[in-house]
Amino acid sequence: MQTVDEILKIKNVKNTAVRTVVLRHLLSQEKAQSLKDIENALIYTDRSSIFRTLKTFEENKIIHSIEDGSGMIKYAVCAEGCNCDPKDLHYHFYCNNCNKTFCLFDVPFQNIELPENFKMQQANMVVKGLCNNCND
Repeated sequence: MQTVDEILKIKNVKNTAVRTVVLRHLLSQEKAQSLKDIENALIYTDRSSIFRTLKTFEENKIIHSIEDGSGMIKYAVCAEGCNCDPKDLHYHFYCNNCNKTFCLFDVPFQNIELPENFKMQQANMVVKGLCNNCND
């Protein structure tokens, strides 16, 4: 797994204290995080600084955002080598019980044939059900 410094260097993003703290937090999580989740975990970091950092990370393809139907956008670190291009698309799983969202990198993604002159820029693939903790 790459370190915070390596990821920021590869993506050509200046390393700052807030960026380091936010990325370290995201890397330590097994599930996607909302702005509120991150804010609650990083109580000494300003909400606007966290939001700006997330936008910078998303623009530089360090993280991707997920609209899972919960009403909150969630963020997860892109897999190593991911450029958030259509070829890097993957499914997400939203647990209806605990409201956690997980990236499913190992589930093969079906290619979508679009009509002529259509260009995919983003897709939202969310599978909903019960995660392994809630399905006991």
